[in-house]
Amino acid sequence: MGTIVWLSSELMFFAALFAMFFTIRSVTIGQDGQHAWPGAELDLPLSAFNTTILVLSSVTCQMGVFKAEAGKVGRDGSIFNVARWGLREWYVLTFLMGAYFVGGQIFEYYNLVTHDGLTLSSSAYGSVFYMTTGFHGLHVTGGLIAFLFVLGRTYAAKRWTHEQATSAIVVSYYWHFVDVVWIGLFGVIYLLDL
Repeated sequence: MGTIVWLSSELMFFAALFAMFFTIRSVTIGQDGQHAWPGAELDLPLSAFNTTILVLSSVTCQMGVFKAEAGKVGRDGSIFNVARWGLREWYVLTFLMGAYFVGGQIFEYYNLVTHDGLTLSSSAYGSVFYMTTGFHGLHVTGGLIAFLFVLGRTYAAKRWTHEQATSAIVVSYYWHFVDVVWIGLFGVIYLLDL
């Protein structure tokens, strides 16, 4: 219950970021009288691929939850036999997908700074873009740390209990939340002004 209440407060935080985005977008007018928005050449194919990876990581996370609920912590077959995977394998895959997403976001930031000169202080768009996507990236990084804690608990615990399964489920709530928020951010930032 506490996690759901906390995620509700996080939802309000991201709602404020969305409000900031739309407010600044509505008042940013270029010299020709048109919107000077987005103000940078965003890499839609890269971001769409990153989004796909992040959304699929929710699927792998949920597969881990199913294994946690069944009490299956580790695999009982070949690493290549996905049907025999346990929580650990699914959460490691989810971690790697999330880390790839963060790496893709950093790569896009690098390109925007070096090729377009878009920085946090270069324009209103830069401020809004980096604040919204950056805070989301920090939340993804927090989720990655939570996955490491859950994975560590699977090795530290003498036996798998309901409490350990609950911690895996709570981390999945957070991860699904982060994914849903990104879908909204992707739609607003990358698709709205196409």
